[in-house]
Amino acid sequence: MPTQADFPIIKTKVDGLSAKFNLSDPASRKEYFEAKAGEEIKKLKDYFQDNTFIAYLLGKKNSGKGTYTKLMAEIFGSDKLAHISIGDLVRAVHVDMEDEAKKNKLIEYLRANYRGYISVDDAINALLGRDTKTLLPTEFILALLKQQIDKMPKKTLFIDGFPRDLDQISYSLFFRDLINYRQDPDIFVAISIPESVIDDRMKTRVVCPVCKTPRSLKLFATKKIGFDEGQNQYYLICDNEACGDARMVGKEGDDQGIEAIRDRLELDEKLINKILTLHGVPKVLLRNAIPIASAAESVDDYELTPEYYYEKDETGAVVTKEKPYQIKDDEGVDAYSLLAPPVVVAMIKQLVQALGL
Repeated sequence: MPTQADFPIIKTKVDGLSAKFNLSDPASRKEYFEAKAGEEIKKLKDYFQDNTFIAYLLGKKNSGKGTYTKLMAEIFGSDKLAHISIGDLVRAVHVDMEDEAKKNKLIEYLRANYRGYISVDDAINALLGRDTKTLLPTEFILALLKQQIDKMPKKTLFIDGFPRDLDQISYSLFFRDLINYRQDPDIFVAISIPESVIDDRMKTRVVCPVCKTPRSLKLFATKKIGFDEGQNQYYLICDNEACGDARMVGKEGDDQGIEAIRDRLELDEKLINKILTLHGVPKVLLRNAIPIASAAESVDDYELTPEYYYEKDETGAVVTKEKPYQIKDDEGVDAYSLLAPPVVVAMIKQLVQALGL
């Protein structure tokens, strides 16, 4: 029975390549992807001329599924692939139900396409939280997903949030047939991320009270940093000029970190491990972190996630400094967290193998 440990570490370091790239700059990032995976990118671009596939993104909360898909669209074009988030679909239904015309159109679609053991009205009430005793059937989620796919031309799909439970795995195995993707391959893309990374992301997350932009004091700093003398702590200042140097603040409950979502994380882990045991479906494993012992030979220094920390200079001004973000993985091994681009390089290389290109 394969486990996450059975998947090899994908090397992104290229022998003889001495150039360093700024992975936060789109132009430099384009050069980076070409240098690191140019051959594989060309194969996928050729494939996308006449073909598509379905990828199921499986990962714990805050594992980067949306970020990785955005980078894939940046490389291959949003005309070739689409990211569909089940969570976004459900939230969109909440909004549509407040508009009478959209509500009627949605109900009409569901009556024509949904088949299940509870009525459309009961399913909508369960979805909106009016009925907390009725479980929302998977068939209802599939109908919403089918409606979203019907709105777009045929593209490669990265589906985020399905399957979401162990009993939904069997649905995903035949979903491509149900939506007329009969000839397309389907691939499970599992994301391995240490819980310590998720914990840090939650505990250090802050948002601007004006524009609601999220950042992280430790992992995603702004250009301006302030210091609160009374609380003896540093804080981020929003980069958006329209916000008037607003002080970014933590979200209520984030100080609990992953303990607030422990049950969900455990279920996600079971889901990923169950998927890895399936036969007949190609699987890709994305590693968000790499053991320090393997880092020097596998990745370049600029591919490591920076950890930001702050000091005052002799004038009292706050100076931002950085170092590689070091964590313990779920096996207790010292590891470095990886930025999103090298994870996407690893995905591209594995997709090419999975598709037999």
